[in-house]
Amino acid sequence: MTGTDRGQWSSRLGFILAAAGSAIGLGNIWRFPYTAGENGGAAFILVYLIFIVAIGVPVQLCELSLGRKSTRAAVGAFKVIAPGTKWSFLGVMGVMAGFGILSFYAVIAGWTVGYLYFAITGSFTGIDQTGSTEIFTTLVSGSFWPILLLAVFMIVTALVVQGGIQGGIERAARILMPLFFVFLVVLAIRSLTLPGASEGIAFLTQVDFSKLNFAVMGNALGQALFSLSLGMGAMITYGSYLKKDENLPVAAASVAIFDTSIALLAGLIIFPAVFAAGMEPSAGPGLVFMVMPIVLTAMPGGSFFAFLFYFLLAIAALTSTISLLEVIVSYFVDERDWSRPKAVWSVAALCFLIGVPSALANGANGFLSGQVFGTDFLSFMDLVFGKYFLTIGAGGICIFAGWFWGIPKALEEIENGGHKLPGAPLWSFLVRFVCPVAVIVLLYMVITGQAAW
Repeated sequence: MTGTDRGQWSSRLGFILAAAGSAIGLGNIWRFPYTAGENGGAAFILVYLIFIVAIGVPVQLCELSLGRKSTRAAVGAFKVIAPGTKWSFLGVMGVMAGFGILSFYAVIAGWTVGYLYFAITGSFTGIDQTGSTEIFTTLVSGSFWPILLLAVFMIVTALVVQGGIQGGIERAARILMPLFFVFLVVLAIRSLTLPGASEGIAFLTQVDFSKLNFAVMGNALGQALFSLSLGMGAMITYGSYLKKDENLPVAAASVAIFDTSIALLAGLIIFPAVFAAGMEPSAGPGLVFMVMPIVLTAMPGGSFFAFLFYFLLAIAALTSTISLLEVIVSYFVDERDWSRPKAVWSVAALCFLIGVPSALANGANGFLSGQVFGTDFLSFMDLVFGKYFLTIGAGGICIFAGWFWGIPKALEEIENGGHKLPGAPLWSFLVRFVCPVAVIVLLYMVITGQAAW
């Protein structure tokens, strides 16, 4: 099967929008704000930005170059570049991570659809903390709605991915990403004009170095990897659809800038509004589901802005579930010679089944209600696939590109078509030494419970 048979992005813009869509998801709108809120605000953000530049972009370039060089997705890329070796286990881990992350990610994505419905029907009007908690608890602890919403989100995701690279993923990105950005800017402007919003701006911009510690730095690195969709095969897969003359340095930098800008804009939406409402920024994972309904509906025109916010959240979730499903589908298309429709619907059905325990994770105790090893199933899946597999994958890719494939060959692919990589010696040093060490330290922190982004 040739690269043309697999499909290609029609343009650099199409790739950037799709890759940015992969990176921009619940990790930016849901996870980033509450992680920043729990880790000191501006201090966390400063370290996060450093890690995006020093770790995230170098690893992203490794993944994109592996994909484009091989014209294969996560597993096939290592088979082509390192035939007869065991390095393809990194690709297998990426596919498994795709299964695991998509199964629980789609559950949370389903909640955004439920909240969009609540916003449309005015369920948040005049709501207080007790009422907001009750709405969230009722939604996630049931046995019908969480599973139905999971199914809806998986079906929508599958319909997009079935359309292929240009007709499905790229077309969806060209529609969803501009719409996403417009809504984001509208919400940010509204939040910044609220009385008392200055405290939220200060929380995001005034660095208190006393809040920096090893745990904050570990959480910032983990968030950087998760936010850019690294270590899970997504960028290798998307890179495999790139044209050979595409400017990889510009493409990688564009995705990182887009992704980081969205995360910061999300902070500018949430924290000024939270402080303006006199609420705490360290509300944890429930920040956008239990705090934001109160904050949004307290604004003039709050019902409209609540609708915008949860529509935005649903779009963000969809752009990421699309890329996660594509990672798995591309494996079956490339390596098992399945047709795209067969791969899409088989994988979507399996991910749905794996996701059911996560959808029931907030119900009664017992395995069927999502409990495993003393914790809820959703958190267990997040730990194993969203942290362990992701971290090991990112570190392994650095070691492979820097030491096995080799910097000269990787750099040759990155600079293919005459597109020079600025600071190539620095990139080489970061990939060979800094990135692997940083990721190994992060893995140790995850295993010992010191990092919990």
